[in-house]
Amino acid sequence: MSQRGSRELPDGGWGWMVVLAGFLSNCLLVGVARSLSVFFVDFTQHFQESSSRVSWVTSIAMATQQLASPLGSACGKRYGARPVVMAGGILASLGMFAASLGQTLLHMYLSIGLLTGLGWALVFTPTMAMIPRYFDKRRALATGLAFTGVGIASFFFSPLFRLLIDEYTWRGALQVLSAILLNLCVCAALLRPVATSQHPDRANKASGCWEKVRSALDLGLLCQRGFMVYTLALTLMTTGYFVPYIHLVAHGKNLGFTDYEAALLLSLTSIPDTIARLFSGWLSDLKLVRSIHLLFLWSVLSGISLFLLPLGRTFPTLMAAGLFYGLCAGGLSPLFFSTLPDIVGVGRILNATGLFLMILSIGGLLGPPLSGLLEDRTGSYNTSFMVSGGFNLAGSLALLLLPGFFARTATASDPPSRRATRPELSPRAGDRDRQRQLETTLDDSGEEAEKFPAKFPDDGANPSFR
Repeated sequence: MSQRGSRELPDGGWGWMVVLAGFLSNCLLVGVARSLSVFFVDFTQHFQESSSRVSWVTSIAMATQQLASPLGSACGKRYGARPVVMAGGILASLGMFAASLGQTLLHMYLSIGLLTGLGWALVFTPTMAMIPRYFDKRRALATGLAFTGVGIASFFFSPLFRLLIDEYTWRGALQVLSAILLNLCVCAALLRPVATSQHPDRANKASGCWEKVRSALDLGLLCQRGFMVYTLALTLMTTGYFVPYIHLVAHGKNLGFTDYEAALLLSLTSIPDTIARLFSGWLSDLKLVRSIHLLFLWSVLSGISLFLLPLGRTFPTLMAAGLFYGLCAGGLSPLFFSTLPDIVGVGRILNATGLFLMILSIGGLLGPPLSGLLEDRTGSYNTSFMVSGGFNLAGSLALLLLPGFFARTATASDPPSRRATRPELSPRAGDRDRQRQLETTLDDSGEEAEKFPAKFPDDGANPSFR
């Protein structure tokens, strides 16, 4: 913890336990969502449905998780992260158990798609939004560490799910997965609330139903150009981002690979994915290159790697293309969230994360079914991967419209020693007394929070992104 009078975020302490909670949550959320592609062929055969219709199961789950993220933000702000994440873990578990009893594809849409997706929404946003509150100088690294759970879980879950399906059928495998998801409640227990001076003023009480909703969700972010351009760019990327994780196994089966060879394709891509997440976070925190420029570079490489997937005709060549995609996609993902505080500020990160994910749900909802539809029409996933690469490159180009993108150096993302010399980013003299009061404030939910002096300015946003 920082000494009293310091204006630094803790950058450690209990924050590492919050990172651990984020790591485990990502294992049990994004890692599981990726590995659900192992069930894809079994669902197609059992329900006798087309690829595009079965693709909606995972697509609805991810879209619900993102679309309902503002609900997770509002509930986390009102009741605190711990109870909300625990409730989300229970809902996610119930959804998987209900899916194991499913008799129709509609049942799978409602159970995995809506119920589990809603549970994931209550878990992801409050958990990931807490990391920036504990970290400043090592924010990208901490976010990258939390997101390594995705790669590690994908490596183990894909062959594990295949083994469970072979031993207990897909229904029994979903029941085991339901029990595994209850560990999200353990993750919730690690989320100790933290107070900062960047919370909204509690004295400003909203009047009227619409004003209360607007205040709870911080809808003013929708009028901020930087936030909207950034969100549009990443929505385009998301449209293609999840396609390989959902359809790579089925693509391998189409090429004649065995069940375990196809599952191994997805499993091994998690190795470079995990390494790239750590490397990308570490490189971003060095401040040698602006994080938004790193994001642009990784997104271009991800688009190129998607164009290379159709060139893999044999197991070794497709594996090589998959490993390259895992490397590029892994470097991209931690920057999605570690760059967001530079645009909106730490004080608005909880609501910003919710709105950000809600808009991203458009890409998550449309990408996989579009890929499945193209496979139904063409008989292979080659066109699907190339269209996904096009979406990634379109998102990269959209980043160029971000205000201040071409500036050589950042402002709010500079090291604290440099930021302190900038008069527009230094605290106003009249705010110092308010800062002392807020050092002992409660968190958004009213729970007793970890107390430390937080840095200024109030919104922490990068003026160049306005």
